[in-house]
Amino acid sequence: MRYNVVIIGGGPAGYVAAIRAAQLGLKTVLIEKKHLGGMCLNWGCIPTKSIIESAKMYQKVLSAADFGIDGIEQDKIIFNWDIAKKRAIKIASRLKAGIGFLMKKNNVEVISGEAVITGQNTVSVENRTLEADNIIIATGSYPAPVSFIQNDDKIIQLDKLFEEKELPQHIVVYGNGAVAVEMTQFFNLIGKKVTLIAPSHNIIPKTDLFLSDFALKTLKNRKIDVIISDKTAVLENGILSIENHEVPCDKIVNCSLRKAVLVKSELGYKLTENGYIDTDNNFETSIKGIYAIGDVNGKSYLAHIASAQGISVVNKIKAIKTDFNFDNFPINIYTHPEMSQIGKTEQRLKEEGIDYKVSVFPLSANGKAQTEGQSEGLIRLLSDTKYGQVLGVQIIADHATDMIAEAAAYMQIEGTIYDVASTIHAHPTVSEIFMEAGLEAIDKAIHQ
Repeated sequence: MRYNVVIIGGGPAGYVAAIRAAQLGLKTVLIEKKHLGGMCLNWGCIPTKSIIESAKMYQKVLSAADFGIDGIEQDKIIFNWDIAKKRAIKIASRLKAGIGFLMKKNNVEVISGEAVITGQNTVSVENRTLEADNIIIATGSYPAPVSFIQNDDKIIQLDKLFEEKELPQHIVVYGNGAVAVEMTQFFNLIGKKVTLIAPSHNIIPKTDLFLSDFALKTLKNRKIDVIISDKTAVLENGILSIENHEVPCDKIVNCSLRKAVLVKSELGYKLTENGYIDTDNNFETSIKGIYAIGDVNGKSYLAHIASAQGISVVNKIKAIKTDFNFDNFPINIYTHPEMSQIGKTEQRLKEEGIDYKVSVFPLSANGKAQTEGQSEGLIRLLSDTKYGQVLGVQIIADHATDMIAEAAAYMQIEGTIYDVASTIHAHPTVSEIFMEAGLEAIDKAIHQ
């Protein structure tokens, strides 16, 4: 059977590329080894954000008295892990079924099995040989093994977390990155004694150091122990020993930065030094007509960027011009409060020798944030001093991961601080901080 496009991997990169290809009239087949939706839907983005929301709800109930709600007996409030994880799995299952529906709706053939690239235009799966005009690899990534300790029976891989019947009291989270910080906070919010062991001080790589430092400070302010070390550890009798630290530890949750899951191939496509599939700016590999999108190419670990890469590649196949600018994609961290950024970091602006201005407006001066009891946070707006163009935005707020979309709109049209300052926002809303930051960049914020 010959196809215009054979896609290997059914995560956010692969299934979105398949839908787009079918919409453009390309005969498309999607090969998935395990579950449609990939890591993001089955054990990553959606399930983990679900349990984080459960933890936040738990904390809101505990603080209900501050909002004038009486009659809640604090000693009877417990976090029910079993119900929280069932809710997460139910949500993921519903969304996964939705992807299956979309495959049928768009006439995308789906084959369950492990693919092998056997030639520049051929793929083998389930004893079938598929001929392809184009091959798209979207096999994703998986957390790197925990190398600092040998007690494998004590390690919980993130994709196995939802199989745990109970959560122990003393938990160590290992790794750096958004997921490591998110899961550390989750365990803390539900009352567990948690310690984060991170291999470097920059605990959220690829973000502005301001956000990484804020996250580190927040963890410590909430009495979460953070150990920065890449040394070998020993776990004996429930005590984890690493350098000069001894940490009570029942289980270790592996949140290491992820490594590429490579598709089996009889062709020798080029890899990067870190083991990802090397691609050009159009996401084409060293073999013409074979593309690699999403986590597997190492350019980003974010689902929405993976999806955008899939759309970009399919558009290229159909000779539809698409501009792809990594600076215009937001990075979200689902902590408490949430954090988000888009555009260039302050460190990058310095490296590129760009004259810039930092304009800050705090949530503590925002009325809506005060009424919600979520006034911890701020907005940082980085702008070019010559023309006032918005070059980067960072937000720390309860709904920062949603609010960053406004910044994305400004950056997509190369908006300036004058555009931000002149955009009227409804009152009271937390999003008013954009207007205030714009005014601060021009002259002076009204409410500061």
